[in-house]
Amino acid sequence: MKPEQAKKRAKELVAQMTLGEKMSQMLNEAPAIERLGIPAYNWWNEGLHGVGRSGLSTVFPQPIGLAASFDTELMKQVAVAFSDEARAKYNEFSSHGSRDCYQGLTYWCPNINIFRDPRWGRGHETYGEDPFLTGEMAVAFVDGMQGDQKECRKLDATLKHFVAHSGPEGCRHGFDAKVSKKDLYETYLWAFAYCIQKAKPAAVMGAYNTVNGEPCCASKHLLQDILRDELGFEGYVVSDCGAICDLHDFHHITEGKPQSSALAVNSGCELNCGDAYQGLVVAYEMGLVTEDTITKAVERLFQTRFELGMFDEKTPWDSLGYDDVATPAHKQLAREMAARSIVVLKNNGILPLSKEIKSIAVIGPNANNRDVLLGNYNGTPDQWITVLDGVQRNVGKDVRVYYTKGCDVVTKDVPKWEENTFQEALILAEKADVVLFCCGLNPRLEGEEGDAFNSDAGGDKTTLDLPDSQKKLFQALVKVGTPIITINISGSALAFHEIAEQSAAIVQAWYPGEQGGDAIFDVLSGAVNPSGRLPVTFYRSDDDLPAFDDYHMKGRTYRYFQGDPLYPFGYGLSYSRFCYQNLSIENQGDSLLFHIQVENVSDRDGSEVIQIYAKCMGDADEVPNAKLVGFRRVDIQAGQVWHGDITVEKKILYVTDQEGKSHIPQGRIHFYVGGHQPDAVSCRLSDTMCVEAEISL
Repeated sequence: MKPEQAKKRAKELVAQMTLGEKMSQMLNEAPAIERLGIPAYNWWNEGLHGVGRSGLSTVFPQPIGLAASFDTELMKQVAVAFSDEARAKYNEFSSHGSRDCYQGLTYWCPNINIFRDPRWGRGHETYGEDPFLTGEMAVAFVDGMQGDQKECRKLDATLKHFVAHSGPEGCRHGFDAKVSKKDLYETYLWAFAYCIQKAKPAAVMGAYNTVNGEPCCASKHLLQDILRDELGFEGYVVSDCGAICDLHDFHHITEGKPQSSALAVNSGCELNCGDAYQGLVVAYEMGLVTEDTITKAVERLFQTRFELGMFDEKTPWDSLGYDDVATPAHKQLAREMAARSIVVLKNNGILPLSKEIKSIAVIGPNANNRDVLLGNYNGTPDQWITVLDGVQRNVGKDVRVYYTKGCDVVTKDVPKWEENTFQEALILAEKADVVLFCCGLNPRLEGEEGDAFNSDAGGDKTTLDLPDSQKKLFQALVKVGTPIITINISGSALAFHEIAEQSAAIVQAWYPGEQGGDAIFDVLSGAVNPSGRLPVTFYRSDDDLPAFDDYHMKGRTYRYFQGDPLYPFGYGLSYSRFCYQNLSIENQGDSLLFHIQVENVSDRDGSEVIQIYAKCMGDADEVPNAKLVGFRRVDIQAGQVWHGDITVEKKILYVTDQEGKSHIPQGRIHFYVGGHQPDAVSCRLSDTMCVEAEISL
């Protein structure tokens, strides 16, 4: 239903409700109002990388991997496939009268918080550390989710968590993020503003924490002055689960549920995940909230239900059913996206694997681990392809594949009577032509508070080091002498400079989704030319980072870090080599048009991620390092030249002053265009340079 008509219908329907009925509809578990023909509805649904927690679905790579693709077109295809499955499951569930949690159309994704510190456990739910990349990937995802049907919205997308939320997990319910105005607008708010303008998401979720003492789910300044008035958001706001009770239980801003619920509703939070809004009855009786405020909130909630076609209208997606869930086409898309997300960090020439190899030893705790395929907030696939599976399925009948775990993900005291395969790993490495060392983390070590139950920090990491058990195994394997290809499977950056020095190749695979094993072998074998790029900085040591609970951006992420990283943001190797030339920039009013030629000077077809970075040389408010302002993925055949244009909006170039105000950069802007950042480490690792040009706005 069109917004104008939906708004009218919502107003008419809500006018027939009693005050108690209205209040009941502001809880995520909204009960039926049978006399008005309103069915029960649970607003809570998850879909970070496919339909989550709702049984069968296609599981795509974890969002950090989606971001590593730098591919907005494929990202949108993933979101369309996910939304098809979401609509299909909703149709099937609702046809049976089932309207429970994870069976609806209002999805609490994507997570567009900035991954400011690699120790944050939930960082793999995000699109990385850069606001522009995050904004671009979020727009593609939201567009694919919500659909382009003007008559009816396909799903509701919910941007989360508003705002300045990225750990610590262990104290998130009472944490106060101290954020300067410059950092707030330059980093933490940027992707929210960009996505709201470009994609018009239906909803925003407030965070657990406070920002400079203001509760994210109950601040008029944050939810009205900034979110609605400044950013132009027109949808509804939902609290994170239990966040309203945090106001009195942990932040100690209010006395109890009546006061907390009144503060949140009056500030602009229409929907409560949790039970705090049960206190609205008492809040009303105390004169803390008016019926008019309640009415407006409920009208906004029912407007979105009408826009989604939940009542008496037919929608373009009514025919979708279980035949459209976990389809071969969706599995192929998951495999393609996983392959594009994989980042080759080092290659001494061993990749792609030689056809002469006759034996491969697949060793490590993540080699045959299904958990690491799925990440978190995931669905349940009907097919799971681990790294071991991918090798065995694709390597060919003449190649012997050995496998053993070798060690656990983390050090454990193993009783003498339990299996210990450490020595076996060394024996198999001796027998093989090459070792695939499958190391890293898993979602039980890094994740959300309560989910990552093996974490020592409530879901966060206390160190960037690879766990000792895996380092010990790797060093023993090195002594065997067989070439080692390290496949790191994790949702975040690790500091493994010793492994980097001693591996013949390093592949960063993230949490790659249900088809991950096939995708990884596609890259190892050369069936797919690697093209993923890092959406986060890989640091050399924990010592490179400021205190975890310090929300100042100084010293964090590639834009502000002053040291030499192990592997920089935007970096990734290919089996092809690309040459950039003939850069020119055309001023076109509100945008700049970059003309560039990129030649594939190798004998192998490949995909290149063209990246544009900008640095204003004369503005004191500019970030310390060059920042990403544009990118495009292009396919270029061997020996061919890509001639193309990339548009960069001028407002992306604006800088932010200490008061959080944006302005046109003062002085000339220096642009760098290439397959990576213009920093010295990227140029050295890639053995290529960026082309450069200057212009004044």
